[in-house]
Amino acid sequence: MTALYRKYRPQDFSEVVGQEAVVRTLRNAIDGDKLRQAYLFAGPRGTGKTSMARILAKALNCAHGPTTEPDNSCNVCVAIAAGSSLDVVEMDAASQRGIDDIREIRERVVLQPAQGRYKVYILDEAHQLTDAAWNALLKLIEEPPPHLVFVFCTTDLAKVLPTVRSRCQTFVFQRPRLQELVTLLRRVTDGEGIEAPDAALALIARGSRGSFRDAVSTLDQLSAATEGKLGVQDVLQLVGSVEEDALFRLCDTIVDHDTAGALVAIEELAEQGQDLGRLVTDLIDHLRHLLLVQHVGHVPESLPVTEETRDRLREQANQLPEPTVLWLIDLLAVAVDDMRQGGDPRLPLELALVKVTRPQADLSRESLAHRVEVLEERLHAGPSAAVSRAPSPVPAPAAGPAPQPQAATEDAGLGDHEGEGEHALALEQLQDAWTRSVLPAVRERSIPIATLLGEAQPVALAGDMVTIEFAPAAEFHRKQLEDERNLELLREALHDVTGRRLVVRTSVGDAGTGNGDAAVDEPLSEEDVLSLLKDTFDATEVEE
Repeated sequence: MTALYRKYRPQDFSEVVGQEAVVRTLRNAIDGDKLRQAYLFAGPRGTGKTSMARILAKALNCAHGPTTEPDNSCNVCVAIAAGSSLDVVEMDAASQRGIDDIREIRERVVLQPAQGRYKVYILDEAHQLTDAAWNALLKLIEEPPPHLVFVFCTTDLAKVLPTVRSRCQTFVFQRPRLQELVTLLRRVTDGEGIEAPDAALALIARGSRGSFRDAVSTLDQLSAATEGKLGVQDVLQLVGSVEEDALFRLCDTIVDHDTAGALVAIEELAEQGQDLGRLVTDLIDHLRHLLLVQHVGHVPESLPVTEETRDRLREQANQLPEPTVLWLIDLLAVAVDDMRQGGDPRLPLELALVKVTRPQADLSRESLAHRVEVLEERLHAGPSAAVSRAPSPVPAPAAGPAPQPQAATEDAGLGDHEGEGEHALALEQLQDAWTRSVLPAVRERSIPIATLLGEAQPVALAGDMVTIEFAPAAEFHRKQLEDERNLELLREALHDVTGRRLVVRTSVGDAGTGNGDAAVDEPLSEEDVLSLLKDTFDATEVEE
Protein backbone atom coordinates (compact mmCIF):
# COMPACT_ATOMS: atom_id res chain seq x y z
CA MET A 1 0.00 0.00 0.00
CA THR A 2 1.12 3.55 -0.72
CA ALA A 3 1.97 5.70 2.31
CA LEU A 4 -0.38 8.63 2.83
CA TYR A 5 2.35 11.23 2.50
CA ARG A 6 3.08 9.90 -1.01
CA LYS A 7 -0.57 9.50 -1.92
CA TYR A 8 -1.39 13.09 -0.96
CA ARG A 9 1.73 14.88 -2.15
CA PRO A 10 0.73 17.90 -4.31
CA GLN A 11 0.35 17.20 -8.03
CA ASP A 12 0.19 20.79 -9.33
CA PHE A 13 0.88 24.33 -8.18
CA SER A 14 -2.66 24.86 -6.87
CA GLU A 15 -2.25 22.05 -4.32
CA VAL A 16 0.98 23.40 -2.81
CA VAL A 17 0.44 24.74 0.72
CA GLY A 18 2.61 27.27 2.53
CA GLN A 19 5.05 28.17 -0.29
CA GLU A 20 3.15 30.96 -2.04
CA ALA A 21 6.27 32.99 -2.94
CA VAL A 22 7.94 30.02 -4.66
CA VAL A 23 4.77 29.09 -6.55
CA ARG A 24 4.18 32.65 -7.70
CA THR A 25 7.74 33.05 -9.01
CA LEU A 26 7.73 29.74 -10.91
CA ARG A 27 4.29 30.45 -12.41
CA ASN A 28 5.45 33.86 -13.65
CA ALA A 29 8.65 32.36 -15.06
CA ILE A 30 6.68 29.80 -17.07
CA ASP A 31 4.07 32.30 -18.27
CA GLY A 32 6.74 34.86 -19.20
CA ASP A 33 9.05 32.31 -20.88
CA LYS A 34 11.82 33.18 -18.40
CA LEU A 35 12.89 29.66 -17.53
CA ARG A 36 16.38 29.26 -16.05
CA GLN A 37 18.77 26.37 -16.52
CA ALA A 38 19.27 25.55 -12.83
CA TYR A 39 17.15 25.92 -9.67
CA LEU A 40 18.22 25.37 -6.09
CA PHE A 41 15.40 24.44 -3.66
CA ALA A 42 16.55 24.77 -0.03
CA GLY A 43 14.66 24.36 3.21
CA PRO A 44 13.85 22.04 6.14
CA ARG A 45 12.90 18.44 5.52
CA GLY A 46 9.34 17.64 4.57
CA THR A 47 8.48 21.09 3.22
CA GLY A 48 7.81 19.99 -0.38
CA LYS A 49 11.08 20.59 -2.27
CA THR A 50 11.07 17.36 -4.30
CA SER A 51 7.34 17.60 -4.90
CA MET A 52 7.80 21.14 -6.25
CA ALA A 53 10.56 19.89 -8.55
CA ARG A 54 8.23 17.23 -9.97
CA ILE A 55 5.46 19.80 -10.48
CA LEU A 56 7.92 22.03 -12.35
CA ALA A 57 8.90 19.08 -14.56
CA LYS A 58 5.22 18.41 -15.31
CA ALA A 59 4.58 22.06 -16.12
CA LEU A 60 7.47 22.07 -18.63
CA ASN A 61 6.74 18.72 -20.29
CA CYS A 62 2.95 18.48 -20.17
CA ALA A 63 1.32 17.72 -23.54
CA HIS A 64 -0.51 21.05 -23.28
CA GLY A 65 2.52 23.00 -22.05
CA PRO A 66 4.64 24.60 -21.04
CA THR A 67 1.80 25.52 -18.74
CA THR A 68 1.22 26.50 -15.13
CA GLU A 69 -1.74 24.09 -15.03
CA PRO A 70 -0.54 20.60 -16.04
CA ASP A 71 -3.49 18.33 -16.70
CA ASN A 72 -2.06 15.31 -14.76
CA SER A 73 -3.79 13.02 -17.27
CA CYS A 74 -1.53 13.01 -20.33
CA ASN A 75 1.08 10.26 -20.73
CA VAL A 76 3.94 12.58 -19.76
CA CYS A 77 2.30 13.80 -16.52
CA VAL A 78 1.29 10.28 -15.53
CA ALA A 79 4.81 8.97 -16.13
CA ILE A 80 6.40 11.79 -14.11
CA ALA A 81 3.98 11.22 -11.21
CA ALA A 82 4.77 7.48 -11.27
CA GLY A 83 8.53 8.09 -11.43
CA SER A 84 8.90 6.23 -14.73
CA SER A 85 9.52 9.13 -17.11
CA LEU A 86 12.68 8.88 -19.20
CA ASP A 87 12.94 12.66 -19.34
CA VAL A 88 12.79 13.30 -15.58
CA VAL A 89 15.70 11.70 -13.73
CA GLU A 90 15.71 11.74 -9.91
CA MET A 91 19.03 11.05 -8.22
CA ASP A 92 19.89 10.65 -4.56
CA ALA A 93 23.08 12.65 -4.04
CA ALA A 94 23.61 10.90 -0.70
CA SER A 95 24.46 7.66 -2.54
CA GLN A 96 25.44 9.01 -5.99
CA ARG A 97 27.79 11.74 -4.88
CA GLY A 98 31.04 11.05 -6.67
CA ILE A 99 32.66 12.39 -9.80
CA ASP A 100 31.95 9.17 -11.71
CA ASP A 101 28.21 9.68 -11.25
CA ILE A 102 28.50 13.25 -12.58
CA ARG A 103 30.45 12.04 -15.61
CA GLU A 104 27.57 9.68 -16.37
CA ILE A 105 25.16 12.63 -16.25
CA ARG A 106 27.37 14.62 -18.64
CA GLU A 107 27.33 11.76 -21.13
CA ARG A 108 23.53 11.44 -21.06
CA VAL A 109 22.39 15.07 -21.12
CA VAL A 110 23.41 15.52 -24.76
CA LEU A 111 20.56 13.18 -25.77
CA GLN A 112 17.29 14.80 -26.75
CA PRO A 113 14.18 14.25 -24.56
CA ALA A 114 12.25 11.09 -25.36
CA GLN A 115 8.69 12.46 -24.88
CA GLY A 116 8.65 15.97 -23.49
CA ARG A 117 10.45 19.22 -24.27
CA TYR A 118 13.06 19.18 -21.48
CA LYS A 119 15.24 16.70 -19.68
CA VAL A 120 14.93 17.52 -15.99
CA TYR A 121 17.52 16.26 -13.50
CA ILE A 122 16.38 16.37 -9.85
CA LEU A 123 19.24 15.87 -7.37
CA ASP A 124 17.95 15.31 -3.84
CA GLU A 125 20.20 16.01 -0.82
CA ALA A 126 22.48 17.90 -3.20
CA HIS A 127 24.67 19.25 -0.39
CA GLN A 128 26.19 15.76 -0.03
CA LEU A 129 27.88 15.92 -3.45
CA THR A 130 31.66 16.07 -3.16
CA ASP A 131 33.52 19.24 -4.14
CA ALA A 132 35.02 17.39 -7.10
CA ALA A 133 31.52 16.39 -8.29
CA TRP A 134 30.29 19.99 -8.00
CA ASN A 135 33.29 21.27 -9.93
CA ALA A 136 32.61 18.74 -12.67
CA LEU A 137 29.04 20.08 -12.92
CA LEU A 138 29.93 23.79 -12.97
CA LYS A 139 30.42 24.16 -16.72
CA LEU A 140 27.31 22.10 -17.47
CA ILE A 141 25.20 24.22 -15.09
CA GLU A 142 26.47 27.46 -16.60
CA GLU A 143 26.16 26.48 -20.28
CA PRO A 144 23.74 23.55 -20.55
CA PRO A 145 22.06 22.29 -23.71
CA PRO A 146 18.79 24.18 -24.39
CA HIS A 147 16.70 21.15 -23.43
CA LEU A 148 18.31 20.60 -19.98
CA VAL A 149 17.07 21.84 -16.57
CA PHE A 150 18.67 21.07 -13.22
CA VAL A 151 16.78 21.16 -9.90
CA PHE A 152 18.95 20.74 -6.79
CA CYS A 153 17.16 20.04 -3.49
CA THR A 154 18.99 20.48 -0.19
CA THR A 155 18.32 20.76 3.51
CA ASP A 156 21.68 22.47 4.17
CA LEU A 157 22.15 25.43 1.86
CA ALA A 158 25.40 26.50 3.55
CA LYS A 159 27.18 23.34 2.33
CA VAL A 160 26.48 24.08 -1.33
CA LEU A 161 29.49 25.70 -3.00
CA PRO A 162 29.13 29.46 -3.51
CA THR A 163 30.17 29.05 -7.15
CA VAL A 164 27.21 26.70 -7.66
CA ARG A 165 24.76 28.95 -5.82
CA SER A 166 25.73 31.90 -7.99
CA ARG A 167 24.75 29.90 -11.10
CA CYS A 168 21.32 28.86 -9.79
CA GLN A 169 18.07 30.58 -8.90
CA THR A 170 17.70 29.84 -5.21
CA PHE A 171 14.32 29.36 -3.51
CA VAL A 172 14.18 28.99 0.28
CA PHE A 173 11.19 26.92 1.40
CA GLN A 174 9.57 28.06 4.65
CA ARG A 175 8.23 25.90 7.44
CA PRO A 176 4.44 25.86 7.19
CA ARG A 177 2.32 27.49 9.85
CA LEU A 178 0.22 25.46 12.23
CA GLN A 179 -3.03 26.30 10.47
CA GLU A 180 -1.60 25.30 7.09
CA LEU A 181 -0.58 21.92 8.49
CA VAL A 182 -4.04 21.45 9.99
CA THR A 183 -5.62 22.32 6.62
CA LEU A 184 -3.53 19.65 4.90
CA LEU A 185 -4.31 17.06 7.58
CA ARG A 186 -8.02 17.83 7.27
CA ARG A 187 -7.82 17.23 3.52
CA VAL A 188 -6.20 13.85 4.17
CA THR A 189 -8.76 12.84 6.82
CA ASP A 190 -11.64 13.80 4.54
CA GLY A 191 -10.14 11.83 1.66
CA GLU A 192 -9.49 8.73 3.78
CA GLY A 193 -12.66 8.85 5.88
CA ILE A 194 -10.74 9.31 9.14
CA GLU A 195 -12.65 10.83 12.06
CA ALA A 196 -10.51 13.36 13.95
CA PRO A 197 -11.34 16.58 15.86
CA ASP A 198 -9.47 19.80 15.13
CA ALA A 199 -7.74 19.63 18.53
CA ALA A 200 -6.19 16.25 17.64
CA LEU A 201 -5.02 17.51 14.25
CA ALA A 202 -3.51 20.60 15.92
CA LEU A 203 -1.53 18.33 18.28
CA ILE A 204 -0.24 16.30 15.33
CA ALA A 205 0.72 19.49 13.49
CA ARG A 206 2.51 20.92 16.54
CA GLY A 207 4.47 17.69 17.00
CA SER A 208 5.59 17.61 13.35
CA ARG A 209 7.80 20.69 13.88
CA GLY A 210 6.88 22.23 10.54
CA SER A 211 7.19 19.14 8.33
CA PHE A 212 4.33 18.15 6.01
CA ARG A 213 5.72 14.65 5.62
CA ASP A 214 6.09 14.06 9.37
CA ALA A 215 2.55 15.32 10.02
CA VAL A 216 0.93 13.07 7.41
CA SER A 217 3.08 10.08 8.44
CA THR A 218 1.98 10.52 12.06
CA LEU A 219 -1.64 10.71 10.95
CA ASP A 220 -1.13 7.53 8.92
CA GLN A 221 0.23 5.72 11.98
CA LEU A 222 -2.57 6.99 14.22
CA SER A 223 -5.29 5.97 11.78
CA ALA A 224 -3.91 2.42 11.75
CA ALA A 225 -3.71 2.33 15.55
CA THR A 226 -7.25 3.65 16.12
CA GLU A 227 -9.01 2.10 13.11
CA GLY A 228 -9.85 5.48 11.62
CA LYS A 229 -11.26 7.13 14.77
CA LEU A 230 -8.66 9.13 16.66
CA GLY A 231 -8.97 11.60 19.51
CA VAL A 232 -6.78 13.90 21.53
CA GLN A 233 -5.78 11.19 24.02
CA ASP A 234 -4.74 8.88 21.19
CA VAL A 235 -2.37 11.57 19.88
CA LEU A 236 -0.97 12.25 23.34
CA GLN A 237 -0.31 8.54 23.97
CA LEU A 238 1.32 7.79 20.63
CA VAL A 239 3.16 11.02 19.82
CA GLY A 240 4.01 12.04 23.38
CA SER A 241 2.93 15.65 22.87
CA VAL A 242 1.80 17.69 25.84
CA GLU A 243 -1.67 19.15 25.71
CA GLU A 244 -1.66 22.96 25.56
CA ASP A 245 -4.05 23.15 28.50
CA ALA A 246 -1.52 21.29 30.69
CA LEU A 247 1.18 23.86 29.86
CA PHE A 248 -1.16 26.75 30.68
CA ARG A 249 -2.21 25.15 33.98
CA LEU A 250 1.42 24.55 34.92
CA CYS A 251 2.26 28.22 34.30
CA ASP A 252 -0.84 29.26 36.26
CA THR A 253 0.64 27.55 39.32
CA ILE A 254 3.75 29.70 38.85
CA VAL A 255 1.60 32.85 38.65
CA ASP A 256 -0.11 31.83 41.91
CA HIS A 257 3.19 30.76 43.59
CA ASP A 258 1.51 27.40 44.15
CA THR A 259 4.43 25.04 44.71
CA ALA A 260 2.22 22.12 45.76
CA GLY A 261 -0.01 22.58 42.71
CA ALA A 262 3.01 22.54 40.36
CA LEU A 263 4.42 19.34 41.89
CA VAL A 264 1.01 17.66 41.82
CA ALA A 265 0.62 18.59 38.15
CA ILE A 266 3.98 16.96 37.34
CA GLU A 267 2.95 13.87 39.31
CA GLU A 268 -0.35 13.60 37.42
CA LEU A 269 1.36 13.92 34.03
CA ALA A 270 3.91 11.26 35.01
CA GLU A 271 1.12 8.91 36.17
CA GLN A 272 -0.60 9.38 32.79
CA GLY A 273 2.56 8.10 31.09
CA GLN A 274 3.61 11.51 29.79
CA ASP A 275 7.19 11.74 28.55
CA LEU A 276 8.67 14.30 30.96
CA GLY A 277 11.51 15.01 28.57
CA ARG A 278 8.96 16.10 25.98
CA LEU A 279 7.20 18.10 28.69
CA VAL A 280 10.41 20.04 29.36
CA THR A 281 10.93 20.93 25.69
CA ASP A 282 7.25 21.83 25.17
CA LEU A 283 7.29 23.99 28.32
CA ILE A 284 10.37 25.83 27.03
CA ASP A 285 8.54 26.47 23.74
CA HIS A 286 5.53 27.76 25.68
CA LEU A 287 7.73 30.10 27.74
CA ARG A 288 9.37 31.33 24.55
CA HIS A 289 5.92 32.22 23.20
CA LEU A 290 5.15 34.13 26.41
CA LEU A 291 8.45 36.00 26.11
CA LEU A 292 7.70 36.99 22.51
CA VAL A 293 4.25 38.28 23.45
CA GLN A 294 5.70 40.29 26.35
CA HIS A 295 8.25 42.01 24.10
CA VAL A 296 6.21 42.37 20.89
CA GLY A 297 3.02 43.41 22.66
CA HIS A 298 0.76 40.99 20.77
CA VAL A 299 0.68 37.36 19.63
CA PRO A 300 2.73 37.12 16.38
CA GLU A 301 1.04 35.39 13.48
CA SER A 302 4.10 33.16 13.07
CA LEU A 303 3.57 31.36 16.39
CA PRO A 304 2.35 27.76 15.92
CA VAL A 305 -0.76 28.14 18.09
CA THR A 306 -4.46 27.82 17.38
CA GLU A 307 -6.84 30.76 17.40
CA GLU A 308 -8.38 29.56 20.66
CA THR A 309 -4.97 29.67 22.34
CA ARG A 310 -4.07 33.25 21.38
CA ASP A 311 -6.27 34.95 23.99
CA ARG A 312 -4.99 32.68 26.77
CA LEU A 313 -1.40 33.28 25.68
CA ARG A 314 -1.83 37.04 25.77
CA GLU A 315 -3.52 36.90 29.17
CA GLN A 316 -0.85 34.71 30.73
CA ALA A 317 1.94 36.87 29.28
CA ASN A 318 0.46 39.81 31.22
CA GLN A 319 0.29 37.79 34.45
CA LEU A 320 3.71 36.11 34.50
CA PRO A 321 6.61 38.54 35.19
CA GLU A 322 9.26 38.64 32.50
CA PRO A 323 12.18 37.95 34.94
CA THR A 324 10.37 34.79 36.07
CA VAL A 325 10.00 33.59 32.47
CA LEU A 326 13.70 34.17 31.79
CA TRP A 327 14.77 32.49 35.03
CA LEU A 328 12.60 29.43 34.43
CA ILE A 329 14.00 29.01 30.89
CA ASP A 330 17.51 29.06 32.36
CA LEU A 331 16.55 26.48 34.98
CA LEU A 332 14.92 24.19 32.40
CA ALA A 333 18.10 24.32 30.32
CA VAL A 334 19.70 22.27 33.12
CA ALA A 335 17.07 19.57 32.61
CA VAL A 336 17.78 19.59 28.86
CA ASP A 337 21.51 19.10 29.52
CA ASP A 338 20.74 16.20 31.87
CA MET A 339 18.58 14.56 29.19
CA ARG A 340 21.39 14.81 26.64
CA GLN A 341 23.60 12.92 29.07
CA GLY A 342 20.96 10.25 29.62
CA GLY A 343 19.64 11.55 32.95
CA ASP A 344 16.07 11.66 34.24
CA PRO A 345 14.56 15.14 33.65
CA ARG A 346 12.00 14.83 36.44
CA LEU A 347 14.12 16.06 39.36
CA PRO A 348 15.60 19.10 37.51
CA LEU A 349 12.07 19.96 36.33
CA GLU A 350 10.62 19.78 39.83
CA LEU A 351 13.52 21.77 41.29
CA ALA A 352 13.01 24.47 38.66
CA LEU A 353 9.31 24.79 39.52
CA VAL A 354 10.04 24.90 43.27
CA LYS A 355 12.61 27.66 42.77
CA VAL A 356 10.32 29.89 40.72
CA THR A 357 7.28 29.37 42.94
CA ARG A 358 9.23 29.78 46.20
CA PRO A 359 12.18 32.06 45.36
CA GLN A 360 12.77 32.83 49.04
CA ALA A 361 13.77 29.17 49.53
CA ASP A 362 16.68 29.48 47.07
CA LEU A 363 19.68 31.49 48.31
CA SER A 364 21.81 31.09 45.19
CA ARG A 365 23.20 34.12 43.40
CA GLU A 366 20.90 33.52 40.41
CA SER A 367 17.84 33.43 42.67
CA LEU A 368 18.83 36.66 44.41
CA ALA A 369 19.41 38.33 41.03
CA HIS A 370 15.96 37.19 39.90
CA ARG A 371 14.31 38.58 43.02
CA VAL A 372 16.09 41.90 42.53
CA GLU A 373 14.73 42.03 38.94
CA VAL A 374 11.19 41.35 40.15
CA LEU A 375 11.55 44.03 42.82
CA GLU A 376 12.83 46.55 40.27
CA GLU A 377 9.91 45.74 37.98
CA ARG A 378 7.43 46.36 40.78
CA LEU A 379 9.09 49.64 41.72
CA HIS A 380 9.07 50.72 38.08
CA ALA A 381 5.35 49.92 37.82
CA GLY A 382 4.58 52.58 40.47
CA PRO A 383 4.12 52.61 44.25
CA SER A 384 0.48 51.49 44.29
CA ALA A 385 1.14 48.54 42.00
CA ALA A 386 4.41 47.71 43.79
CA VAL A 387 2.84 47.58 47.23
CA SER A 388 -0.30 45.76 46.13
CA ARG A 389 1.66 43.13 44.16
CA ALA A 390 4.10 42.37 46.96
CA PRO A 391 3.65 38.86 48.35
CA SER A 392 1.77 38.66 51.60
CA PRO A 393 3.91 37.74 54.64
CA VAL A 394 1.06 35.53 55.82
CA PRO A 395 1.58 31.97 54.50
CA ALA A 396 -1.02 30.70 52.05
CA PRO A 397 -3.44 28.02 53.29
CA ALA A 398 -2.62 24.43 52.46
CA ALA A 399 -5.73 24.04 50.30
CA GLY A 400 -4.08 26.04 47.48
CA PRO A 401 -4.36 29.56 46.05
CA ALA A 402 -7.14 31.87 47.08
CA PRO A 403 -10.19 31.76 44.80
CA GLN A 404 -10.18 35.50 44.02
CA PRO A 405 -6.81 35.54 42.14
CA GLN A 406 -7.88 32.38 40.32
CA ALA A 407 -11.02 34.13 39.13
CA ALA A 408 -8.85 36.93 37.87
CA THR A 409 -6.63 34.44 36.08
CA GLU A 410 -9.59 32.96 34.25
CA ASP A 411 -10.85 36.37 33.19
CA ALA A 412 -9.52 36.70 29.63
CA GLY A 413 -8.77 40.39 29.37
CA LEU A 414 -10.03 42.54 32.24
CA GLY A 415 -13.64 41.72 31.44
CA ASP A 416 -16.70 43.07 33.16
CA HIS A 417 -16.77 42.54 36.92
CA GLU A 418 -19.19 43.11 39.69
CA GLY A 419 -18.03 44.34 43.06
CA GLU A 420 -15.46 46.86 44.16
CA GLY A 421 -12.72 44.31 44.93
CA GLU A 422 -12.82 42.84 41.45
CA HIS A 423 -12.63 46.33 39.90
CA ALA A 424 -9.45 46.99 41.89
CA LEU A 425 -7.97 43.70 40.72
CA ALA A 426 -8.80 44.46 37.06
CA LEU A 427 -7.19 47.89 37.42
CA GLU A 428 -4.11 46.25 38.91
CA GLN A 429 -3.87 43.97 35.89
CA LEU A 430 -4.12 46.94 33.53
CA GLN A 431 -1.46 48.85 35.48
CA ASP A 432 0.78 45.81 35.37
CA ALA A 433 0.35 45.47 31.57
CA TRP A 434 0.63 49.22 30.87
CA THR A 435 4.41 49.46 30.55
CA ARG A 436 4.99 45.89 29.43
CA SER A 437 2.30 45.52 26.74
CA VAL A 438 0.12 48.60 26.18
CA LEU A 439 2.91 51.13 25.53
CA PRO A 440 4.76 48.79 23.11
CA ALA A 441 1.46 48.25 21.26
CA VAL A 442 1.05 52.04 20.99
CA ARG A 443 4.69 52.43 19.93
CA GLU A 444 4.07 50.10 16.97
CA ARG A 445 1.43 52.54 15.75
CA SER A 446 3.00 55.86 16.72
CA ILE A 447 6.25 56.53 18.55
CA PRO A 448 5.29 60.15 19.46
CA ILE A 449 2.03 59.04 21.10
CA ALA A 450 3.88 56.33 23.02
CA THR A 451 6.26 59.03 24.26
CA LEU A 452 3.31 61.15 25.43
CA LEU A 453 1.82 58.18 27.29
CA GLY A 454 5.12 57.58 29.04
CA GLU A 455 4.05 60.43 31.34
CA ALA A 456 0.70 58.75 32.13
CA GLN A 457 -0.69 55.82 34.10
CA PRO A 458 -4.16 54.21 34.35
CA VAL A 459 -5.63 55.07 37.76
CA ALA A 460 -9.27 53.99 37.53
CA LEU A 461 -11.34 51.38 35.72
CA ALA A 462 -15.12 51.61 36.02
CA GLY A 463 -16.96 49.25 33.71
CA ASP A 464 -15.65 49.98 30.25
CA MET A 465 -14.20 53.40 31.13
CA VAL A 466 -10.53 53.73 32.00
CA THR A 467 -9.05 56.93 33.41
CA ILE A 468 -5.53 57.82 32.28
CA GLU A 469 -3.86 60.25 34.67
CA PHE A 470 -0.98 62.56 33.72
CA ALA A 471 1.49 64.20 36.07
CA PRO A 472 0.67 67.81 37.05
CA ALA A 473 3.48 69.07 34.82
CA ALA A 474 2.27 67.06 31.80
CA GLU A 475 -0.83 69.09 30.89
CA PHE A 476 0.57 69.59 27.36
CA HIS A 477 0.85 65.82 26.90
CA ARG A 478 -2.74 65.34 28.03
CA LYS A 479 -4.05 67.91 25.53
CA GLN A 480 -2.15 66.23 22.72
CA LEU A 481 -3.68 62.88 23.62
CA GLU A 482 -7.19 64.41 23.63
CA ASP A 483 -7.06 64.55 19.82
CA GLU A 484 -9.61 62.03 18.56
CA ARG A 485 -7.13 60.27 16.29
CA ASN A 486 -4.68 59.80 19.15
CA LEU A 487 -7.44 58.53 21.44
CA GLU A 488 -8.54 56.04 18.81
CA LEU A 489 -4.97 54.82 18.49
CA LEU A 490 -4.80 54.24 22.26
CA ARG A 491 -8.18 52.48 22.25
CA GLU A 492 -6.97 50.09 19.53
CA ALA A 493 -3.82 49.29 21.52
CA LEU A 494 -5.86 48.65 24.67
CA HIS A 495 -8.16 46.34 22.71
CA ASP A 496 -5.20 44.36 21.34
CA VAL A 497 -3.83 43.82 24.85
CA THR A 498 -7.00 43.43 26.93
CA GLY A 499 -9.53 42.19 24.39
CA ARG A 500 -12.02 44.88 25.52
CA ARG A 501 -13.28 48.06 23.86
CA LEU A 502 -12.52 50.66 26.53
CA VAL A 503 -13.59 54.28 26.70
CA VAL A 504 -10.60 56.49 27.55
CA ARG A 505 -10.88 59.50 29.87
CA THR A 506 -7.89 61.66 30.78
CA SER A 507 -7.11 63.64 33.92
CA VAL A 508 -4.28 65.51 35.60
CA GLY A 509 -2.82 64.38 38.90
CA ASP A 510 -3.57 67.53 40.86
CA ALA A 511 -7.26 67.30 39.83
CA GLY A 512 -7.58 63.87 41.50
CA THR A 513 -9.00 60.70 40.06
CA GLY A 514 -11.97 60.37 42.36
CA ASN A 515 -11.20 56.79 43.30
CA GLY A 516 -9.30 57.48 46.52
CA ASP A 517 -6.05 55.97 45.29
CA ALA A 518 -2.73 57.67 45.88
CA ALA A 519 -1.22 59.47 42.91
CA VAL A 520 1.12 57.22 40.96
CA ASP A 521 3.89 59.84 40.96
CA GLU A 522 4.28 59.88 44.75
CA PRO A 523 7.58 58.34 45.89
CA LEU A 524 7.58 55.18 47.96
CA SER A 525 7.67 55.78 51.67
CA GLU A 526 10.35 54.23 53.84
CA GLU A 527 7.80 51.77 55.24
CA ASP A 528 6.81 50.66 51.70
CA VAL A 529 10.44 50.04 50.72
CA LEU A 530 11.09 48.06 53.90
CA SER A 531 7.92 46.03 53.32
CA LEU A 532 9.01 45.15 49.77
CA LEU A 533 12.49 44.15 50.94
CA LYS A 534 11.08 41.94 53.69
CA ASP A 535 8.57 40.21 51.41
CA THR A 536 10.90 39.77 48.42
CA PHE A 537 14.03 38.64 50.26
CA ASP A 538 12.44 37.17 53.41
CA ALA A 539 14.48 39.77 55.31
CA THR A 540 14.34 40.74 58.97
CA GLU A 541 14.85 44.29 60.20
CA VAL A 542 17.79 44.50 62.64
CA GLU A 543 17.89 47.17 65.31
CA GLU A 544 21.33 48.72 65.89
